[in-house]
Amino acid sequence: MANKPKRILCIEDDPDTRGLLVEELEEAGFTVTAAADGLAGLEALKRDRPDLILCDIDLPDVSGLEVLQSIPELGQGMRAIPFVLLTAYGQRENQLAARRLGCDEYIVKPIDFELLVEVIRNRITRSRAPVRPDVQLTEREREALTWSARGKSSADMAVLMGVSERTANFHIDNAIRKLGVATRIQAAVKASLLGLVDGLGPDA
Repeated sequence: MANKPKRILCIEDDPDTRGLLVEELEEAGFTVTAAADGLAGLEALKRDRPDLILCDIDLPDVSGLEVLQSIPELGQGMRAIPFVLLTAYGQRENQLAARRLGCDEYIVKPIDFELLVEVIRNRITRSRAPVRPDVQLTEREREALTWSARGKSSADMAVLMGVSERTANFHIDNAIRKLGVATRIQAAVKASLLGLVDGLGPDA
């Protein structure tokens, strides 16, 4: 029996871009649910869980970042759905804010549809890979990741944790190695998905 098509929730307010996204993704073999704004996207998520969420960042009511931030409130396991942001804004600050909230990919417009399809396929495949249940972080590693996710530098973390900067980096490096990722931001996001740290996001 053929595999069931993967389901994409596409949240995009521009009708032309939304129509083109639906057309390209369906042609690539996905089943697509389209929403014209952030509120409609969140309502669609309440009705049915997709395999991936594709969301514009600049929406008229609830922004893409606010959609991303609201997802954990919709139920257990929702945070694990791969989330890809589409945006005209490629500034580093915007990308960091998105990553800290748990964004998996950040695609800058104009959209390269061939690349987008490959990103989506890769993210869905990775999301279905088994997680490592044996990951155990020390209290200091969890603390360091939490401060890192809030945008603190190694020097800031050292002061907040009452240790040297070298020791703060040591805890971060250990966490990165244990979680099998490449950067401290990826480590913070993965640790959050696994329930190993809480309170991710910029300081209030």
